[in-house]
Amino acid sequence: MVAEAVTAAAWNDPPYSYATNYISDLGVPDCGAQFQGRDLCSPLHQVMNLSFMVQGILFAAGVLLLANLLTGRTRRVVATLAVAHGVGFVLVGLFHGSADGPSFGLVVHVAAAAVGILCANAVAIIVGSTRSLRLPTAYRVFSIGIGVLGLLSEAFVGMSTATAGVFERGGVYSWLLWSAVTGALLLVGWLRGTVVEEDSLRAQRITAAAASRR
Repeated sequence: MVAEAVTAAAWNDPPYSYATNYISDLGVPDCGAQFQGRDLCSPLHQVMNLSFMVQGILFAAGVLLLANLLTGRTRRVVATLAVAHGVGFVLVGLFHGSADGPSFGLVVHVAAAAVGILCANAVAIIVGSTRSLRLPTAYRVFSIGIGVLGLLSEAFVGMSTATAGVFERGGVYSWLLWSAVTGALLLVGWLRGTVVEEDSLRAQRITAAAASRR
């Protein structure tokens, strides 16, 4: 979001609009290009494209590390979604969202962005829905709610050109907020305490079961 703000601030002619312009417009390298009625000119497109790739890799790495707290199919699903998101946003940074250039580039960009956004919001929903983690109720409600709102927002992106940027950001800022909140809560120990407590209880159950067999 910082990279987005910096890149948008450098966009002077025409003025960049958070309401009507897509985030991807900031990564288009062709100044003076027009796409879907929008005049594009992003002098700092390299900054935006690099941020897409770095964000995708970091989000995927963080989720993969946290996926170790899960088991079975849920763990595999979350890990797959994390990798798909990471690959998707690396491709978003490599292939810009403009009609100029090879046609397959735009197809890859749109498809990769859709996959990345859907997967990240799905991760938030799954984490909030996984009762085995024994997470605080408030955090679970937040995770599910923010993920659902993100998916709903993304579904309304194409309804109006006047609000396309707003709804797209709703689908992206949702999981950015989720990851920031999750990271902050882990750092202060609010979620970590729950996880440690659950691990301790699991260890006690295993020990008790082993003792009963003996």
